[in-house]
Amino acid sequence: MKLDNHPPLLKVEHLFAGYGEIQVLQDVHLQIAEGELIALLGSNGAGKTTLNSVLSGLIKPYHGTVLFNSESIEKLHYTKIVSKGLIHVPEGRKIFPNLSVVDNLLLGAYKRANVHREENLAKVFEIFPKLKIRSSQFAGSMSGGEQQMLAIGRGLMAEPLLLILDEPSLGLSPILVEELFELIAQLKKLNLTILLVEQNVGQSLAHADRAYVLENGKICFEGLPNELFNSDTLRKTYLGM
Repeated sequence: MKLDNHPPLLKVEHLFAGYGEIQVLQDVHLQIAEGELIALLGSNGAGKTTLNSVLSGLIKPYHGTVLFNSESIEKLHYTKIVSKGLIHVPEGRKIFPNLSVVDNLLLGAYKRANVHREENLAKVFEIFPKLKIRSSQFAGSMSGGEQQMLAIGRGLMAEPLLLILDEPSLGLSPILVEELFELIAQLKKLNLTILLVEQNVGQSLAHADRAYVLENGKICFEGLPNELFNSDTLRKTYLGM
């Protein structure tokens, strides 16, 4: 396993977090090695969004540490976290609908990768040929699947060391979900480090190196995808049985 050979790129330990007096995460731990694709699974309300918010610096934890590249980042402003290469592609895509596709992409390179933006734009267009065809089109006029491509492409423009994909299949048709996970497989071949936060269990585990399951704010499983398939965790987490 990759974690045996090198220090993890991301290491979360004893993380407690929430909103005001409402505690959501309880003693969460998680590790990601460089080049891994980790699936973080959980039903609605499990705490996935809260964890993403902590990792991205949108909220500060009550307690615990988040080490990125061996540096503590849990108290940093989100702009500092982005500048270090932890890039969050948010749930719901959050594109700028009244800007063109290319302008949305260029915004992804702002500050962190502005020097290489033309080179990175060419790479994104190579990965997403549809975006090149629609480069001058208003982003809001594209289909949901194309907007998700744009959101991921914008994340790639920032030269991520770690790319968090937050519910990328949400709201997509079954055919588009298939296309999305083919794309994720393509990104994995580029040796990107990816945290895939999803409710789509089958597709996520088919591409993941390891998996974590979050339930009621706690990690209730960590291990290999086949171990998760053969455990009772999925049945308990998603069916309540």
